[in-house]
Amino acid sequence: MNIPAELKYTKDHEWVKLEGDVATVGITDFAQGELGDIVYVEVETVDETLDADEIFGSVEAVKTVSDLFLPVAGEIIEFNESLEDAPETVNTDPYGAGWMIKVKCANVSDLDGLLSAEAYKELIGA
Repeated sequence: MNIPAELKYTKDHEWVKLEGDVATVGITDFAQGELGDIVYVEVETVDETLDADEIFGSVEAVKTVSDLFLPVAGEIIEFNESLEDAPETVNTDPYGAGWMIKVKCANVSDLDGLLSAEAYKELIGA
């Protein structure tokens, strides 16, 4: 299972990569594996400012739909529109081309409260 050390993680299985004050967010390799074949990613919150832990969208797999929770407070500035035509990219490349949104962080110190790769491994029993 792939759990990159340079990323931060949530208990809800999202990952975060910070560049300046912009956080890229997606779901983890573990999450996509649990969901199975992803058929749709919905994000209708672009240009909205949300608090951490608010729902920013949903991901639909063959057998289930799961909410996506924002790991950090801020304005959602971009949705990965390539997922509209190829949602399965989340399955094949969850940490790369399968990213979901970019968020302009209200406070980058929010990331301090997220899990390290080691803590996330413990959470999922990896």
